[in-house]
Formats: sequence, C-alpha cells, structure tokens
Amino acid sequence: CRGVPDAKLRTYDLGAKRADVSLFPLCLHVVSCELEQISSEALEAARIQANKYMVKRSNKDAFHMRIRVHPFHVCRINKMLSCAGADRLQTGMRQSYGKPYCTVARVRIGQILLSVRTRD
Repeated sequence: CRGVPDAKLRTYDLGAKRADVSLFPLCLHVVSCELEQISSEALEAARIQANKYMVKRSNKDAFHMRIRVHPFHVCRINKMLSCAGADRLQTGMRQSYGKPYCTVARVRIGQILLSVRTRD
C-alpha cells in the first residue's frame, strides 16, 4: 500500500519498431504548450487514439510511434470524508501528506510528448 502505483502506460513504441530512419522520412511531433503534469492514464489514452487513427488510415507497418515522456512523479491524495459528522472523524489539513494516487509526467513548455515517423 505504501509503494509507488503502477503506471497505466506499458508500451512506449508502436508500429514498425525496427524500421530504418530512411524508410520513414516524415516525422510528426505532439508538443506541450505549457508547463504541466500529464497523468499516465492520459498518456495511455493518447497512445491508443493515435495508434487507432494510424492503423485505420494505413497498416501497422507503415509508421513508428514513440511516447517520449515517462510518468515518474507520484501524485498523492488526501481523502476527505463527506458524510454527516465527518468533522469529528478527520483532522482536516493537519498531517495531510496523503497516499500515493497515480503517476504523472512533468513536462516543460515545448517538450515533445509523442513522435510519429511515417512516409510522405
């Protein structure tokens, strides 16, 4: 219970992983426009949608996609009760360190989140 929760993101490379760089000359990037934290669930959802779109438009050997950020930072949650008489049971913000909730990737402005290499 005290450890780091597992990231929902398992696969970071998709498509033709062993393809040469000259085979896929076009490279598209998804770039962060602000300083933010992106959860592993959001990265997994982006990976699934981008993979589904690319496989639908072409086949799975016509591109190589890579997730370029890794969710290492642990977010914590201080669960609060919302029932009658909750003020008698809990301590509010006193000792409010919280339990590990999920993992997030901390990204900078202009950092590449996802790259897709494909043909023209």
